[in-house]
Amino acid sequence: MMLAANFPKISHRLQHSSIAITAFLLLVCASAAAASSAYVRVNQAGYETANSPFQAYLMSTASESGATFTVINSEGATAYSGAIGALLGTWSNSKKLTYDVYSLSFTVPGGDVYTISVTGPVAATSPKFAVNTPEALYQGFLLNTLWFYETDRDGPNYIPNALRTAAGHLNDENATVYDTPPLNANDLITTTGTALTSTGTTIDGAGGWWDAGDYMKYVETVGYTTALMEIGIRDFPNQMGPGAPAKPAAPPVSVSYAGNASGAPTSSNFSAEAQFGFNWLVEMWNDSTKTLYYQVDNSQDWKNFKALETEYDIWTLPQAADDYDSCTADYVYICDRPVFIAAPAGSKISPNLAGRMAAAFAEYYQLYRTSNPTTANQALLYAEDIFALANTSLADPAKSVADGSCASGCLLTALPFDGYPETVWDDDMELGATELYIALQSAGGSLPSGLPVTNPTTYLTDAAQYASNYITKIYDTGNEDTLNLYDVSGLAHFELYRALGLAGNPSGLAVNQSTMLTALENQLNVAITQSGTDAWGFGVPWQNGDTTSHGAGISVMASELYYLTGTSSYNTYSQRWLANILGANSWGSSFIVGDGTTFPNCIQHQVANLAGALNGTSGGTPILWGAATEGPANAATSGTITGMNLCPANGVDTFKTFNGNDGTYSSSKVAVYQDNVQSYSTTEPGIDLTTTSFLMWSWRMAGSPSPLP
Repeated sequence: MMLAANFPKISHRLQHSSIAITAFLLLVCASAAAASSAYVRVNQAGYETANSPFQAYLMSTASESGATFTVINSEGATAYSGAIGALLGTWSNSKKLTYDVYSLSFTVPGGDVYTISVTGPVAATSPKFAVNTPEALYQGFLLNTLWFYETDRDGPNYIPNALRTAAGHLNDENATVYDTPPLNANDLITTTGTALTSTGTTIDGAGGWWDAGDYMKYVETVGYTTALMEIGIRDFPNQMGPGAPAKPAAPPVSVSYAGNASGAPTSSNFSAEAQFGFNWLVEMWNDSTKTLYYQVDNSQDWKNFKALETEYDIWTLPQAADDYDSCTADYVYICDRPVFIAAPAGSKISPNLAGRMAAAFAEYYQLYRTSNPTTANQALLYAEDIFALANTSLADPAKSVADGSCASGCLLTALPFDGYPETVWDDDMELGATELYIALQSAGGSLPSGLPVTNPTTYLTDAAQYASNYITKIYDTGNEDTLNLYDVSGLAHFELYRALGLAGNPSGLAVNQSTMLTALENQLNVAITQSGTDAWGFGVPWQNGDTTSHGAGISVMASELYYLTGTSSYNTYSQRWLANILGANSWGSSFIVGDGTTFPNCIQHQVANLAGALNGTSGGTPILWGAATEGPANAATSGTITGMNLCPANGVDTFKTFNGNDGTYSSSKVAVYQDNVQSYSTTEPGIDLTTTSFLMWSWRMAGSPSPLP
């Protein structure tokens, strides 16, 4: 994944007559009205019947004082009418253009499709939206999410569908392992003599999901995705697991739906997909030599071997890579993709990778201890071995990142490190230890032989300590974050709270359930405070990047806290933040492909760009349904690669007028969204970006998780 920027006079001759003056005034008023614009923004995923009143937004360049609105059902009848609500704030596009944002609060019956019509100084009409049960609203979107992961499969076990017609990167089955090369300040590989240094080992690195719009594969992102997917299957078996229904009916209002596409999944059961991610993680770990391989493929150019091509230099379908340009010397690392070793055999492992891999393997044991004991037992052993090798003596990684030096003390994420600049790791270890506790506890004493640790309490003690360490570090630095790839504490704390309950909330540990509940509430309060400063009520600054993933992540965390406390405001926040990334925003766009009436068409994804539709689903051509894109950031990026289909073809930025920020315009805090294949900072999808959305859909449908095993 390319790193998103955090980072883009009329004169009139007046006559001395009242008639002429009156005519002039009417003309001026008409011209002013014509120059003004207004828009209604809604949750394009729809509104849950049981959770009224519903919230939509009116944004206008003119005052809408005195305006009214009506909600019209599918038969054209008025289902609700009233005056517009309070002015929630302003959204500034520039020093000369500011939108007022008003509340539109309403209640209508479920089971229908509606539009909102505003009558007032500047009229506006909303897109269609549904009001229905969570199951009716979200099952199709969850199916879309599964389609995305199936389409992003690499290797021989790809799933043929309307976007995929052949396997890709089969040479990964016999991939050469290399030492991690040195990089300079510009992230150029600085090796001399030979471009990469082989360890003399080959592994089977085939399979796994592509990371994003490119074909890179990282343990950092696959481990995170697999762990969260397995938790989803365990906690929501009737949504993501074996109890998931057969292919649901299409969402009530959706321009596109994977269920209508050739090769679409027949249910939202993610079990096979989680197995696919797990299988690749197993390939990346050699338990007999205690060796971790953390990456397949290379994206960085060379300082001294400038003719060599890398992943970021080409734009093609995955099946073209194995014989790209006849595998001439310049393309040696395109045809035969390198695998990078994390450290010499038996050496310590970066704790972020160790924690999330241990979690994924321990969760596999929880799921398949009975139905597939051989592989499950192996997974549990791997989880314990990896966890034991975690290097928990690192220097402060945040400091190392801040001063630009990663010679020591930095976490290992990807090559280059600043592609995924993670700065915390206690949360990963907390998650790994918690899942190991749950795994051992679920066995009820019937554990496989040969395990280094058999006492569940050992891991519960570890998890509590890592949670305490995390809380202390975060509060000391003021770097609170919410659930996303870089910080899994929003899930780890919830898992530990439940694990402590399973153990009877014992005393004597570094934390207890009260501690963990407070930690979760403190984290979410950061989002709640932020939402109070935003005209749209969003819990994350729009310009920060990874907007879609963060929005779904705080929706999940609010659902967790609603489940734990019963406080209804958390339920409201969960739905509000879901709505924000699905149309209730300045741009009036959903940022998840296919999920809504307006969504990204021009995503930076090679398969979607070369084999899919570039304007929704025109002509029946498929799209990458369910792919969560980056969403708004502080800048849009540009640049083309040979073979890329330009999208939009005319280059017009239809969302430019909606870029901006809350309150008074500030060029340093502007949020930008551009639907353009060149803008990876806003339209590139990713497997990690999409993980929080499948948990979000499942939480909204189920309401509560299944009991721990």
